[in-house]
Amino acid sequence: MDAAAAAAQKRKRAEQEEEQAATDGLDVLDLRAAKRLLLGFERRLRDNLEARMKHPDDPARFADSELALHAETDRLRLLAGAPELFPDLVPLGLASSLSSLLTHDNADLAAAAASLLADLTDSDDPSDLAGVQALADALVDANALDLLVHNLSRLSEADPDEAEAVHHSLAVLENLIDLRPHLADLVCDRTKVLRWLLARVKARDFEANKQYASEILAILLQNSPANQKRLGQMNGVDGLLQAVAMYKSRDPRTTDEEEMLENLFDCLCCVLMPLGNKERFVKAEGVELMIIIMKQKKSAYSSAIRTLDFAMTRFPPACERFVDVLGLKTAFAAFMGKIPVNKKNKNESYQEELEERIISLVASLFGGITKGSRRIRLLGKFVENECEKIDRLMELYIRYSDRVKAETERFESLDLDDLEMDDDERYNRKLEAGLYTLQLVALILGHIWHSGNTQMRTRIELLLRQNKLTKDDVKEILQYHDNIGDLDGPEEKEKAQGRTKEIIAALS
Repeated sequence: MDAAAAAAQKRKRAEQEEEQAATDGLDVLDLRAAKRLLLGFERRLRDNLEARMKHPDDPARFADSELALHAETDRLRLLAGAPELFPDLVPLGLASSLSSLLTHDNADLAAAAASLLADLTDSDDPSDLAGVQALADALVDANALDLLVHNLSRLSEADPDEAEAVHHSLAVLENLIDLRPHLADLVCDRTKVLRWLLARVKARDFEANKQYASEILAILLQNSPANQKRLGQMNGVDGLLQAVAMYKSRDPRTTDEEEMLENLFDCLCCVLMPLGNKERFVKAEGVELMIIIMKQKKSAYSSAIRTLDFAMTRFPPACERFVDVLGLKTAFAAFMGKIPVNKKNKNESYQEELEERIISLVASLFGGITKGSRRIRLLGKFVENECEKIDRLMELYIRYSDRVKAETERFESLDLDDLEMDDDERYNRKLEAGLYTLQLVALILGHIWHSGNTQMRTRIELLLRQNKLTKDDVKEILQYHDNIGDLDGPEEKEKAQGRTKEIIAALS
């Protein structure tokens, strides 16, 4: 090395040491110090890239520059404490420089970039929101979403450090979607993240990243019809069924594993919103699997009922398959309150949710099976054991009716002008108090009456008299604000109301 080169290197080292001294020990950054941090990082990044280009086949010649770059990357964590500075740092290259580090050939540096981004994009303080959103937008523009997903594929989770890097990459995705919800559709449209997540949750062994993958998948599917359809088209319904099938005869061993299983069922319920995925669910024998899970009476019992409720709502083929594979016996055991007892379902809210789900499931059966031998078998369940299931229906009718009445009386005792509550708000409050479930119970009673079976009609009339009610009370619930089907969209509402009018006519 000649004297000029040695002198230049000495000056460079002095500048770097000065920059490091200026930022070491800082707890709170001002903009000037933050700019020095970013400048130091970018210089180290540039030096490392130059060294790699000059000596691509001799790692020893660029090893020192990578150690220095790693140290400078760690020092950038100080920025996490000053998100208000992000809008000023983004134009200087903060997002683009960090995104470029995600592509580094050294997996350790790519992992360090993911870890740093997880810190920088994670903030629960509302006052930090504008700054963090500015960084999030810049990261998207710098192609960070694509690079993060690409890293998921190249990192080996057999290595603990790289497994941690996968976790950090998922954390960045979660943070960005939390900051900008529209990115849920964008990342799935531009990358193969859905395919990676699906493969990850299908892995047999449970560990932290599998749990996190199930959580991210649920986030991406929630409120996104586009992602729900995408997952269905890549055989995702069958993949999710494979993932939950591991628990058809055993319970999760830890609370984390239990949370993962709930995430998987959340994914299933989300993906069952599009009609095409309901068809895939039936073809993949999802109905049979849910019935098996219910029969095994493990912790996924209620989740299986919830999934069947989603699958059978407004989809007659699933209802028909349910009857064909002898699901009625299992469903009506739950309807009668014969549910497996464990720590989880001793909770009152859990039992109430399960009860409402099974009522919805039975209502879906009546809506989906309108004639033939299946209809006869369904109606036959209400004749068994001296019409005990009609007794149960009336018990539910009275309970939910009392709840709605109590909520109505509470409203009437309040000055609604002071509460600034309009009719729609009051209606929604009544739905929450149990009106929707009460309507479903009334609808089931109406279907039974509409069948014309003398024994069942006699039982219904007897129970109505015993509770000082008449058929007109049931009709009133079905006519209440003409709202049957409100939760299902305009087209389905019209169909549901058409069927309801027939039942109301039969009750007259």
